[in-house]
Parts: sequence; C-alpha cells; structure tokens
Amino acid sequence: MIIFMRHILTEMGQDQTKQQIEKGLKLYQSNETGKALHVWLKVLEKTSDPGGKFRALGCLITAHSEMGKYKEMLKYALAQIDTAREMEDPDYLTEGYLNLARSNEKLCDFQKTISYCKTCLNMQGTTVSLQLNGQVCLSMGNAFLGLSVFQKALESYEKALRYAHNNDDKMLECRVCCSLGNFYIQLKDYEKALFFPCKAAELVNDYGKGWSLKYRAMSQYHMSVAYRKLDRLPDAMECCEESMKIALQHGDRPLQAMCLLNFADIHRCRNDVDKAFPRYESSMCIMTEIGNRLGQASIYLGVGKCWLLQKEHDKALDSFQRANELAEETGNKLCSLKVHCLTEGIYRSREQQEELREQVVKFLQCVEELELYCGMCGESIGEKNQQLQALPCSHIFHLKCLQTNGTQGCPKCRRASMKPGFV
Repeated sequence: MIIFMRHILTEMGQDQTKQQIEKGLKLYQSNETGKALHVWLKVLEKTSDPGGKFRALGCLITAHSEMGKYKEMLKYALAQIDTAREMEDPDYLTEGYLNLARSNEKLCDFQKTISYCKTCLNMQGTTVSLQLNGQVCLSMGNAFLGLSVFQKALESYEKALRYAHNNDDKMLECRVCCSLGNFYIQLKDYEKALFFPCKAAELVNDYGKGWSLKYRAMSQYHMSVAYRKLDRLPDAMECCEESMKIALQHGDRPLQAMCLLNFADIHRCRNDVDKAFPRYESSMCIMTEIGNRLGQASIYLGVGKCWLLQKEHDKALDSFQRANELAEETGNKLCSLKVHCLTEGIYRSREQQEELREQVVKFLQCVEELELYCGMCGESIGEKNQQLQALPCSHIFHLKCLQTNGTQGCPKCRRASMKPGFV
C-alpha cells in the first residue's frame, strides 16, 4: 500500500512538473522571457523528477542561447549532462551532448564542439536520438566552418540535409540552407550564397506557419549578406531591416549584433564611413557581451577597411592586428588569410619591404593550410566571385573547370591515394 501511494505521488509530481514547464513555454512564446525563466528555475528547485529536470534545463538552454547568454547556456548544458548520466538513458545523453556542443559552438570553441558532436554520433540510442543526428551534423558543420576546414564542413552539411530529407524535417533543412549560404559567402560563390537562404525563405513561407519567427529572420539576414556581396545594396538593406525588426521584437541579441555588423558593411560599401563606424561600435558592444569572438574579428576587419578608405593606415593596421589575434584564438584561418592580404597591401604601398615579406610568407602559409585552390586548374578558390561545384567527396572545384574537363572521380582524392613508388 505504501509503495502504491508513493507511485501515485510520483506521478502527480511528474504531472505538475510537466504543467509548469508548459506554462513556462507559453510565457516564453508570448515574449515574457523573464517570467518563463522564473517558472523553469522554480521547477529545477522543487522537482525530484529527473526527466522534468532535464526538460526544464533544455528550456533554459534554448532561452539563454537566443538571448546570447552563452556562458549561462553552457552552465545549464553541463547540468543537463549530469542529469542524463543519472538517468542512464542514451537518448537523454545524446540530447545533452548536443546542447553541450551547441554551447561551445556559440562560444567559438570549435574543437570542443566537434568532439562533443562525435560523442553524440557514437551513442547507441533509439530512433529518438537518431533523429537528432541531423542537428548534430549541422553543429559539426558550423564548427568546421569556424575552423575554415571547408571540405569537412560541406560534408557535415550534406549529411545534415540527408537527415532532414529522410525525416521530413523542414526546420532543420531551413537551418542547414542558412549555414550553406554562409559557407558559400566565405568561398565567394555569391550565386549559391543567395540561392540557399532564398531556399530557406521558401521553406518558411511554405511550411513555417507555426514556426518561430526566428527562422524568417535568419533567412532574411543571410539573404541580405549575399545581396551586399552582389552589390545589390537596396535589397541587402531591405532584408537586413526585416531581420533586425524581428530580432528586436524577440530580444534576439546575437542576431541583432549580426544585423548591425551587416548594416555597417552596407554603409562601408557605399563609402559612408560616418554611418558605418557607429554601427560597428554597437555591434561590437553586443558581440563582446555575448562572447562571439569570430563576430568581433569580422567587426575589426570592417573597421580596418573603413580606415583604409580614409587613408588612415596606422589605424587600419591596428584593427587588422586585433582581428588576427581573435582569428588565431578561435582557429579561423580564413580570417587570418584576409588580415595578411590586407596588411600586405598597406606595407606594399608604403614600400616597407621587411614587413611586406613577413606578410607575404604568412599569407602563403594560410593559403597552403586552407587548400583553397581548384584541383583541376590549380588557380585559387575564394579570391573572387566565381561559381563553384562540389563533387560527392565534398572537394570543391571551379564549375567551369568541371564543365570544360569533366571528371572520372575526384582528382584531389586520386592524388591523395597515390603511394610513393620505389625505382
């Protein structure tokens, strides 16, 4: 009888926990974030149900991610892992490690992200955890892109897309399309960089009636960046304004920072540095607050380019140096490459031969490490706007080279598999 009563009380406790979590979700969806956080924290304080505690921690992780409070997000992700270990359930552990990976991704700790993603993929869970594999591959792709490891990033994104298609997961497909837009921005295939966020916007229009507005904001932001790169500045401004409007309504600090950075870049492209500088400054305040070091590096690059427009070479060099320090901290080789290229130009114009040689050597080292060249023509990739095409192995070539020469398998893979012979 006592055991039966305990069972009844446990079930009642679980029902109350579930109701409180649902209450918090409704408050959060109504933009009453403070009240929602209070409800979920109370659940953590009072519940003895590990499943309820895990779910409440998941809500807190999502909320802090969208607010840009990444250190708090990491704290709750670590607590969620501890809860999952207590439960000894592989599905909960997979979700916990995914949230840990995402937290580190947001804090630009990309090696840890990749490590936690690999842990997730090695878990022997049920179909529930297998459905998370697409999100794991997306996070891993973002981390590889953060490290400028382009082939592995593309490979991860393609896996994430396959999971999205197999599970008919349109939200995941939308997020992957936005990441692919960012991928092709970095490699300067601006046609594809626009195509993928436009595809994401279509998914939002066709399937996103019940989705969070963040999906629309995200697709509009990535479209704006592509339009700016294509010099379609009115279109870029319109999309960025739409994205910023949603980010402000929902208190999405990370997206606000990215929009402000993009506004600044648009004004810089118009040679209006007086409007660009305050927007870079506003973006930097948020990027610093949330801990987005790669975002800070991008701001320093933009500010440096503004100083170049004004022929303030010493100030430009200072900005580029700061960008490079952050790039080296996070392991982003592409940002370092850009810094060495821009700095080289300054020293060349000043005829400072020793400094110039140093930058040329560093630039060539980055080019070699990044392997940013076409395996057919040997020319560089990512130097100017060119159409690119990836083969099934995720090696990337100039589209015109593949169309002109054709291919029977990948030349890069063929060369890598060749063993040295002995005469």
